[in-house]
Amino acid sequence: MDFTWQGDYFETDLEYGTLRISGNEENGFRPFQLMVSSIAVCSTSVLRQILEKQRMTVSDIQAHADVTRDESRANRISSIALHYKIKGEGLSEKKVEKAVALAQKNCAMAQTVIGAVNLTETFEISED
Repeated sequence: MDFTWQGDYFETDLEYGTLRISGNEENGFRPFQLMVSSIAVCSTSVLRQILEKQRMTVSDIQAHADVTRDESRANRISSIALHYKIKGEGLSEKKVEKAVALAQKNCAMAQTVIGAVNLTETFEISED
């Protein structure tokens, strides 16, 4: 990946399109937003795949991320609390709980930050 300074932001061209990154969200995506997005979407995608492999029907899945940053340490991300809203049929609380734990172990982005960021996950289930 190559990043080019464009005055108020950096830019990179990827297969899907051009990505603008800036410390100022008026000019592009902020780096911490991209990191949190990567972790949330990776975890949720892996979770959906696991649920489907376990023959649970998922009609909708959403993730909400609460982020805590530590101003005393360069405003780094200190914790991310992911909350999944899962809608479908045949969703067992016990199986979903195991799937959430398995998803974290198999999400490359989550595994990249484990040990540096406190990552917690909760979920709620609703039937179609």
